[in-house]
Amino acid sequence: MSSAPRRGLTVLDHPLIRHKLALLRDASTTSRDFKQLVGEIAALMTYEVTRDIPTEPVTVETPLEQCIGAQIVGKLALVPILRAGLGMVDGITQLIPNARVGHIGLYRDHQTLLPVSYYFKVPTPVADHRFLVLDPMLATGGSAIAAVSELRRVGAADITLLCLVAAPEGVAAFTAACPDVPIYTAALDRELDAQGYILPGLGDAGDRLFGTR
Repeated sequence: MSSAPRRGLTVLDHPLIRHKLALLRDASTTSRDFKQLVGEIAALMTYEVTRDIPTEPVTVETPLEQCIGAQIVGKLALVPILRAGLGMVDGITQLIPNARVGHIGLYRDHQTLLPVSYYFKVPTPVADHRFLVLDPMLATGGSAIAAVSELRRVGAADITLLCLVAAPEGVAAFTAACPDVPIYTAALDRELDAQGYILPGLGDAGDRLFGTR
């Protein structure tokens, strides 16, 4: 088994991630390409995020002889925050097909900037799963904090947050509210604007994913 997961913020500064993130930011990138890039970046991030995932020995018969390999143990649950988090699911399940998928429906009130909950369903038994909360943007941190709070309420103990782009304000708010939940991001951007959007950011991830911009 690997070491315990890291706490706080980890920026995954890999050349492939940086390259794909630059394309993702580009305003001229189509919804089709945006969706593909989100999945690809999420998949690349998964290698690091699951570095500590436990394994156990397994006996394998190769064409030539028997050897000892490793297999993953435990239950992994992906929990995208609707709707933008859905774009990250396919890239991760291509690597981990047995991962279960729950959903948390939250939207941000554009007046108050506070999250509003409208849907919650996750795999059970909750205590048996490691949860990866998926949200492309960690802006104010409100939605991510609300999602973790909902998971805690039903008994989740092992939670990690994955996002593509984070703002310092969101990171500070999230780590203050959820100090034991590690954050993995592809980039830590400069700041939030007056409307709560990340700068330089990549726009509204949900609108760009689903062609509603």
